[in-house]
Amino acid sequence: MSDENKSIVQKTMAELIETGDVDALGAVLSDEFVHHRPDSTSTKTEWLAAVRAAWVKIADMEVEVQHLLADGDHVMMHSRRRLPDAGPEIAVVDVWRFEDGLIAEAWEVIEPVAQASANLEWWAPAER
Repeated sequence: MSDENKSIVQKTMAELIETGDVDALGAVLSDEFVHHRPDSTSTKTEWLAAVRAAWVKIADMEVEVQHLLADGDHVMMHSRRRLPDAGPEIAVVDVWRFEDGLIAEAWEVIEPVAQASANLEWWAPAER
């Protein structure tokens, strides 16, 4: 199943990125789909509406997939994305969990690349 799930993500994300076809994405989401982010959780309908609204602003975004990995019922994609109109470059990690051949849950973490080095300091001991 891992390879099948990976193929579904690869094909669907490529179609979304190339054509903006949000309906292709919706077709691979279960009706009980839940999208998790550090700042919110949304249902299938809410998330697809948010993707449609965002796509108007980011249709010319460049996406470079760094890693696409599958393990059991999970697929993970790490990408770097360059937003249009000189927007920031961002690093994104998406994790999808499959159930019965459809995506049941998704998690997403987004970080501006320019700010990444600041997040490497949290573990450093404080100077005295």
